[in-house]
Amino acid sequence: MLLFEKYEDDLSVGKKTVLGLQHMFTMFGATVLVPLITGLDVSVALFMSGVCTIMFHLITQGKIPIYLGSSFAFIPPILVVSKLYGMPYALGGVVVSGLVYLVFALLAGIFGPKRIMSFFPPVVCGPIVISIGLMLAPVAIHNASGNWFLAIVSVIIVAVITVFTKGFIKVLPVLMGLIGGYIVALITGNVDFSPIREAAWFGIPKFTLAKFNAGAILFVAPVAIATVVEHLADIVVLTSTCNRDFFKAPGLHRTLLGDGLASCLSAMFGGPANTTYSENTGVLVLTRVFNPIVMRIAGCFAILIAIVPKFSAVISTIPVPVVGGISIVLFGMIAAVGVRTLVEHQVDFKNSRNLLIGAVVLVLALGGAEIPIPIEGEVMNVSALAVAAITGVILNKVLPEKKAA
Repeated sequence: MLLFEKYEDDLSVGKKTVLGLQHMFTMFGATVLVPLITGLDVSVALFMSGVCTIMFHLITQGKIPIYLGSSFAFIPPILVVSKLYGMPYALGGVVVSGLVYLVFALLAGIFGPKRIMSFFPPVVCGPIVISIGLMLAPVAIHNASGNWFLAIVSVIIVAVITVFTKGFIKVLPVLMGLIGGYIVALITGNVDFSPIREAAWFGIPKFTLAKFNAGAILFVAPVAIATVVEHLADIVVLTSTCNRDFFKAPGLHRTLLGDGLASCLSAMFGGPANTTYSENTGVLVLTRVFNPIVMRIAGCFAILIAIVPKFSAVISTIPVPVVGGISIVLFGMIAAVGVRTLVEHQVDFKNSRNLLIGAVVLVLALGGAEIPIPIEGEVMNVSALAVAAITGVILNKVLPEKKAA
């Protein structure tokens, strides 16, 4: 039995390696930002990101092009619990949250993909996917606003590579945009080389073992309910992007199992919770290269830069506005996939029922409709995307669907 599904394409090993490097650059900024905010070790986050991505592909039989990076949803509970109980106990809460995924994986395995997808028809999925892209839009604009010239240069390079080039270079718009933007930043004196000079050539990540406390678990673990919904939305995006039914193969139970165990493994040794990365999905939309091995190569690069700090220091010198320019394109692509989902499935917005569902989902998600839940004297917020998705699912089941005449 093969560990990974054989995926036929005409790309050489060298080309796949370059594509993997492109995905590594794409995930880097967001993956290291979470440990920087929470106080976790950056090298551990990168190392576990790579290891967990490869483990996810083993569990899902190498059938789905997903990269797992640091989850932003767990930032608030980690910050609170680390102050109340200490960081090891916050990590313990993340470990248990990963086990919550296993419960949902079991339910998905029992009831099957059709029953699960009945809750997520195009009229619900389309607005959710649009929301994912547009919710990320302020991040892209904020990053680009530091130097609009560099950001615009990066966008132009991506556009030129995507539209006007042919051959292998056509599938490297992100990497070319980063390199081109970096060169312009060098010429204009916008690159700080001090991190490279200060970084060591080799270093072992500072792993920390998780500890467990009932109070910490009760505060952190419920976040998994919201991130499971986000996981479903990401699988919907990938299914539409790659034109493959990933709910059937490898199956939602496998993707949930892989995502949950990845968070367990990462947090057990001092890393953040992991989640499927929309940034890398944006690259898939742009390049149309869906071979999952490219993501595994990106995971290997993440492990490499985690143990060679000099490499990660070089990446960290890429100006934020350059990354912001690239993000404008990637996040817009995700929103465009949501629009395409609605168009391809011919969702009729003349139907007041469909119009209501789409409107409510978009406003709740983009308006930031978080729901505060008090736990152990503190407050945990259910993310706006989770609130919007759950509301859309409920409306779809409650509101009657008019049959065509």
